[in-house]
Amino acid sequence: MSTQRLRDEDYRDYSSTDASPEESPSEGLNNFSSSGSYMRFGESNSTTWFQTLIHLLKSNIGTGLLGLPLAVKNAGILMGPLSLLVIGLVAVHCMRILVKCAHHFCYRLNKPFVDYGDTVMYGLEASPVSWLRNHAHWGRRIVDFFLIITQLGFCCIYFVFLADNFKQVIETANGTTSNCHNNETVILTPTMDSRLYMLVFLPFVVLLVFVRNLRALSIFSLLANITMAVSLVMIYQFTVQNIPDPSHLPLVASWKTYPLFFGTAIFAFEGIGMVLPLENKMKDPKKFSLILYVGMTIVTALYVSLGILGYLQFGANIQGSITLNLPNCWLYQSVKLLYSIGIFFTYALQFYVPAEIIIPFFVARGPEHCELVIDLSVRTMLVCLTCVLAILIPRLDLVISLVGSVSSSALALIIPPLLEITTYYSEGMSPITIVKDALISILGFLGFVVGTCLTLYELIQPSSAPIFVNSTSAFV
Repeated sequence: MSTQRLRDEDYRDYSSTDASPEESPSEGLNNFSSSGSYMRFGESNSTTWFQTLIHLLKSNIGTGLLGLPLAVKNAGILMGPLSLLVIGLVAVHCMRILVKCAHHFCYRLNKPFVDYGDTVMYGLEASPVSWLRNHAHWGRRIVDFFLIITQLGFCCIYFVFLADNFKQVIETANGTTSNCHNNETVILTPTMDSRLYMLVFLPFVVLLVFVRNLRALSIFSLLANITMAVSLVMIYQFTVQNIPDPSHLPLVASWKTYPLFFGTAIFAFEGIGMVLPLENKMKDPKKFSLILYVGMTIVTALYVSLGILGYLQFGANIQGSITLNLPNCWLYQSVKLLYSIGIFFTYALQFYVPAEIIIPFFVARGPEHCELVIDLSVRTMLVCLTCVLAILIPRLDLVISLVGSVSSSALALIIPPLLEITTYYSEGMSPITIVKDALISILGFLGFVVGTCLTLYELIQPSSAPIFVNSTSAFV
């Protein structure tokens, strides 16, 4: 197999997907009509509006959701939910901007589909600034860079999540009972450092990512969806019981911890990478805007409700993942294990995106007879890289905040408004729209700078040690 064929057939560009295990975003396209109509699908593997809604929901619900109760603590019981609503509205608006700009270039260039990187590149080419037009190809590279950072960041978070949850389940095994209602602090049986647990998971994760076919990963996606859905239902079932008096909780937290809230919140809402592939695969793409608004309304409601309920239930004891606060009974220990299994399989799906961007670069520069060896070697090195980074930063809350501040803010808040300006400025834009886009990008940039700096400072000089003993209420 030639290197060019390998690049064209085996390594299609998935840089704008959220690793949906269905098919390539460009599969199943009919010829695009230059009339501008987006009724360009009709094949049997195109998705219905309900399937698209399910994909949208599952692409936005993961470890970020479980970290939102701590995020609400970092902002305050009043400021946290209000800020989540605002960030959700802005994030959905930016998703809509991306879809609108992509439609614009599909119609103008007579293309059936453009991904996130293509849209940014074409947006720079349409800019009135000559320097931006001459360096438009950097638009795709910047998007690919932040996609790689985001997806590998997800993978780092998964290592920390798996280690923390398995460590807690094992260390509390001797005190685990069938009674889920006693608010007792369990004495832990020390086993080994959480970083050693990460090393234990490492060879299994390496074997998992050796599955290179996206369709073959669909069974793992199904298992992850089932286990995580069951776990979420049981988490909600516990958090709504016997909620303590919230009067002692601060309405507004210290401004010093608010950037940590921002990083976690924007990490949770960073689903912009899957918007264009989902819209592209719909049988009736004209309905996508409605699906986007309905789906993200459900997601935002889940985020706000779990953030509030988790903080009300556990108070100051809330940890980086709410699963670490669940009682030490077999029912909720099984929840931790189920969600961990779902996260383990999700690793392969999130890993697919950076793999499809990075691996062809190395394969194209090696001998043809070593293509498979190079492929598997790069996969192994990338997994080891995520494991090493997780070992260096073994605090789940800070890893989530750092990934959110560094890359999610760029993809979800900074780039889309600037893209709208470069795309439509030469065609005429109202001053209000320009000011609105500028304010959103400035907000994202401030979150990027302040959130990153504060998270790094907290890593170097932690203000408080993380809580490792799980508590079943705020008044243990």
